[in-house]
Amino acid sequence: MEGDLWFALLQIFKMGGHTRQILLGTSDFGRMIGVSQQTASRRLLELVESGLITRELTPDGQLVMITEKGMDAIREVYNALKMGLEGIDNVKFLNGYVFSGFGEGAYYVTKSGYREQFSEKLGFAPFPGTLNLKLRSSADIRARNELEALPGIIIKGFTNSERTYGDVKCFLAKVNDTADGAILMIHRTHYGKEVLEIIAPENLRKKFGLRDGDMVQLKVFLNRDHAAQSHLG
Repeated sequence: MEGDLWFALLQIFKMGGHTRQILLGTSDFGRMIGVSQQTASRRLLELVESGLITRELTPDGQLVMITEKGMDAIREVYNALKMGLEGIDNVKFLNGYVFSGFGEGAYYVTKSGYREQFSEKLGFAPFPGTLNLKLRSSADIRARNELEALPGIIIKGFTNSERTYGDVKCFLAKVNDTADGAILMIHRTHYGKEVLEIIAPENLRKKFGLRDGDMVQLKVFLNRDHAAQSHLG
């Protein structure tokens, strides 16, 4: 996102546009961000076209509100600033409940273009399936969002005769403090931010006798060095 567009989005956030629709005139908005009325109008249109805000025209003016995509952009910058100012831990702990998914993760894991990279970059060939977790609390979801701002281990996308596949970000992890694995952060997914997909060299459901609704703890390593110290890979 360009800096001018980001500054406009931030101004809407500061006005409370992340919690409710706010009435916004282009003249006033232009003064707030230091540009002409015409430029302010264009910025708002660009934010709408980028999917970062919604806009509803009314007789009194336009009602705007930041979308979830817009909030993702704000969280990404917030997390980067927070980690830069406060530093980051070597690990994060997340908890979630097992549920049966759509088979989306298993679909990715079995693709040869990904599978070879999993073996090379993660140090194991994954079982052809994923363990799906619904994160337990808002704190777990915040921790997941913070992972979004970190580089992680990138599994490169590729193109085959079927379609183009995007990059997948991974972090090595311990499952229930004993099993080696990794979390997948798939860009194109049907799941929301409250869901994590886990891969491992073995069937985790079978290993732990897991059923839907059982809770699982993840110890997620933010860098390879700390993972190696925990005898991963």
